[in-house]
Amino acid sequence: MPASTPVVEIRNLCISFSGKPVLSDFNLIVERGHIHALLGGNGAGKSTTLSALLGFVQPTRGEVRVAGVTPWSDPERARAHLAYLPENVALYDHLTALENIDYLLSLSGGRKPAAAITDALRAAGLQEAAWQQRLAGFSKGMRQKVAIALALMREVPLLLLDEPTSGLDPGASADFHALLQPVRARGTAILMVTHDLLGAVEIADRISVLDHGRIVHEAERPDFDLRTLHAHFAGRGHDA
Repeated sequence: MPASTPVVEIRNLCISFSGKPVLSDFNLIVERGHIHALLGGNGAGKSTTLSALLGFVQPTRGEVRVAGVTPWSDPERARAHLAYLPENVALYDHLTALENIDYLLSLSGGRKPAAAITDALRAAGLQEAAWQQRLAGFSKGMRQKVAIALALMREVPLLLLDEPTSGLDPGASADFHALLQPVRARGTAILMVTHDLLGAVEIADRISVLDHGRIVHEAERPDFDLRTLHAHFAGRGHDA
């Protein structure tokens, strides 16, 4: 992929389900080494955007490319360029934290030494005493930290984050945001779907607000205005 090519290119995307528009003339560009936060309420179209990038849905009209690849035309190749952290992480309860990461990395062909896995778990904030424990007894926050460690170990052009701080306390959320800095520094593009406006303002380079399938407001650091962003996020953009 040429260095000048955006990692994520979505142009004039329209997706409908049963004749009902979900995304309408949706445009989004995410460059290398940038964090782009996509905000929106329930039903705004955030999950559909991620599904399009993952190749799970094909649009009515428009273009989507991940590292230059159209996801629904060549889903395996497109997914090889990204790591995806869903809100509700599917991990194996009968395996330990270390075993989960080792196994899932092996499936992607990117196995890492045990020391690298423990470093990632430590960086994600999971206590050392839990590394060798089976996930059956983990809280949602602990499971999320295992998934975060796994996602950060995938050295790919794109990191997709779906409500990444869900289940984390404020301190753990701040730690997670700090973890994204070295990922951004190595040139990875990060698209973060979130309800967390304050977290987005803290970490993102650009914020887009999605409402009923359309981008209704965009802002770029350092020109974030919290009042304006909140008004659009709350569906009161005309009052801003």
